[in-house]
Order: sequence, then structure tokens, then C-alpha cells
Amino acid sequence: MNTPFEAARAGGSSVRIGALVPLSRPGWVEAGRHLLAGLELAVDEVNDGGGVAGGPLELVVRDTAADPSKAAAAVEELAGLGVAALAGEYHSVVARAAASRADTLGVPYLCSSAVLDTLTERPTDRVARLAPAQSHGWRVYGDFLLGAGHRRIAVATQPSVYWAAGTRLLREHLAPRGGTVTEFDVSALSPAALCDALAEHGATALLLLLGNPDPAVPVVRAVRRDPRLAALTLGAPAGQPEFAEWAEALGADGSGVPFLRYLPERLGPLGARVEAALRARLDEAPSFVAFEGYDTVAVLADVLRRDGAEPAGTAGSWSRVDVEGTRGRIRFTRPPGTGVQQWAWPPVQVVDRDPARPDRFRVLRTG
Repeated sequence: MNTPFEAARAGGSSVRIGALVPLSRPGWVEAGRHLLAGLELAVDEVNDGGGVAGGPLELVVRDTAADPSKAAAAVEELAGLGVAALAGEYHSVVARAAASRADTLGVPYLCSSAVLDTLTERPTDRVARLAPAQSHGWRVYGDFLLGAGHRRIAVATQPSVYWAAGTRLLREHLAPRGGTVTEFDVSALSPAALCDALAEHGATALLLLLGNPDPAVPVVRAVRRDPRLAALTLGAPAGQPEFAEWAEALGADGSGVPFLRYLPERLGPLGARVEAALRARLDEAPSFVAFEGYDTVAVLADVLRRDGAEPAGTAGSWSRVDVEGTRGRIRFTRPPGTGVQQWAWPPVQVVDRDPARPDRFRVLRTG
């Protein structure tokens, strides 16, 4: 009896990649749109070059809507459709659910953009990741805070495994260096009440560990309009200000908010070409998430060309990857504490929107 993969490939049909993307609320829709644009561009280019493993690549897209159970169900469905591999996802808690189910089902999964350190409960060769682990990127952000003179840090947060992990990482990194991190749960505080608490606390920086646009946008507006907090630095390590939606909602209030993004200071020839193509496809500047989508397919195409499209072969191929991506050479290892094959590490920047020109980004630190 044929496996789902063998049945799907009968007759020389396409090689399918299942794409997990947040395309509806409460998912971060703009991130999903950029991720999908990168995935689709790379698939088109692979097919223009002759495809892989005897057939064209086909992207089978499923909307996760930031819902872990929806993602797990999509993995089940895609496995039944005979995909050669899974790709994508932006939200960490969703990627974790997808990775766990993919590992159980034996389907290779290359996570494009989620950063939560622990994507699977056990070490596995079936799951690999392009985005840096949260512990790596957020330590770079912590060093930026210290370098800017911030020792008394507040975080506005919501109940979430991802936000809790970020808070813990920052606290562990800053405490030995004289920094403190105090949490304020916005599910229990209105924006006005949060401003009162911040004025009393005396923090010099407030990090927005919040969903976008709500409740992050109302919190930013309230803080920016409170004269008691005029000297308070706002930060958003998860990258909310990267997207045009942020600038459109907040205008000048959304500038000067440092965040993490995963781009080099200067793109090479491949990155520059892809940037131009993505800009035309999106009708706006591509975010780092769009580059992550493109690089995901570039890696999977390399694996499929070399080792064939049978999922059992793909799962063991990450350690042999050596691909020129849009942001540098991509190779995988297994750093301590991650449990999955990891690109260690993509370039990391701390940037903000320039207050003088909110459509332009300033690089504040690299790591």
C-alpha cells in the first residue's frame, strides 16, 4: 500500500510543500503576508529553474490564524496530502504545536520565523529552524539596553509562553549586570493605569511584550501622551514596529521604538535582487520575515535536489545543508538547549524607525 507521499507523487505530479502562515486575526496578518510572499517568490524561481526531484514545487498554504490547535490540524491534513516537507509560521507558540505534531508524524518541518527556544519536547532531526533562538536575539537586545544606560526595565506583557520566556531571558541576562525587570500585566491594567504604575515605578525603559495592534497601539499612545513619562524609552524586541501597519496606526508616536530584526547591515547580490522582487510583489519594502520565507524554500529546494523528496530522507538532511541565502550562508547545527537543527546564527540587528523620517530604519546595534 502506497504512503500518502507515494500516492501524491504517482504520475510525476508536483512536489508539495505545506506552508503554515498566519493570514487572519488574531494572527499577525501582515507578518503572514510577508512570509507568504517570500515563500511564493522562491517557489516561482525554483520552478523557473526546472523544479526539484523530477517535478515542480507546489506550495499548499494553510492559515494558522495564530491558533496552535489549528496549526496541528493543518499538519495532520498536509501530512495526509503527501507533502514532502512543512515550512513557515511566524508565531512561536503555533510553531511549537506544528513542530511537535510534525515530529510525531515523521514529516520534516523547516520553521521560518518563530524563535521560541524549545520548539519540541525532545531533540529531533525532523525539525530545523532559520530564525535565531529567542535566547540569542533577546540577549543582543539586553546588551543594547545596557549599552544605552538602562538598568531599570519595565515590561508591559500579556499571559503567553512566548512573552514569559522573553521576560525570563531578559531578567536572567540583565540581573548579573545590575539590571532589574518588573512586569506589568496589561490584561489587568488599562493603558491609563499602566501609565500611573510606570510613573510611580521610575523605569527608564518600557518593553512592549504585547500583541499588535491591540493592546500594543493603545499602550504606546497612552505613554506618549503622558508628560510624566516623557523621558521613558519604549522598546519592542518582538519586532512590532517592523511593519507598515505600525507606522500607519501610530505615525510619529511609533518612531524611536527599538526592535529586533534579522537582516545584515548590507545585503549581498542575492539579497538585493530578492529585495527588489519582493518589493514589487508586496508593493512596499519587504520585512525580514519575507526574506525568511524566501530562504526557507531555498534550503528545502537544496535538500530535495540532493536527497530526493521522500520525507524520510529529507528529515536527516539538515546537517548537509550549505546554501547561499539572502542574508548569508546557511548551515545547520544543534546549539545547546534548542533540540532542533538551527541556523546559528542569522544576522541580528536592533533598529528603530527614525523620528525624523519614520519610513526609514536606523541600525542601533548589531549582534
